[in-house]
Amino acid sequence: MYFIIIALFLLILPGGSVAYEFSHQGGDLIALIGKWFTFWAVGARLGIAGLRQTFDPGYTAREIFEIQETSAYPIIQELGFANISMGFVGAMSLFIPPWIQAAALVGGLYYLLAGVKHVVGRGHRNAERTIAMVSDLFIAVVLGLYLAATYMRG
Repeated sequence: MYFIIIALFLLILPGGSVAYEFSHQGGDLIALIGKWFTFWAVGARLGIAGLRQTFDPGYTAREIFEIQETSAYPIIQELGFANISMGFVGAMSLFIPPWIQAAALVGGLYYLLAGVKHVVGRGHRNAERTIAMVSDLFIAVVLGLYLAATYMRG
């Protein structure tokens, strides 16, 4: 189920949204990639993850980090608050386009740092952590390329 959610929010929904809008309305492909990957990967994905971490910290503790102690729950809930905050800005960027670049920067940096942590982290990497690592780095690259292309255009 985790893989399906990641595939939906980080590849299928943003890619489909870009393809649909580009084929029906045309426009700037780079801007569309920034718009839809920011909305789905930062807004929807991080927002939903934040809600889950806030209201069900045990899932993240057990399934992602393989931590059984409930003493980790408050830390995971605070991670949830950060994800809700980033998710809010990412979701609102769909309605407030000047926020797209800021949301892409913050969300992309978050995904990059999380992905690197998965790469260099010690211990066993389960399937969920491997999926998280690959998807985090993928989104960091997509958002980074969007920001670089936008910056180079001036």
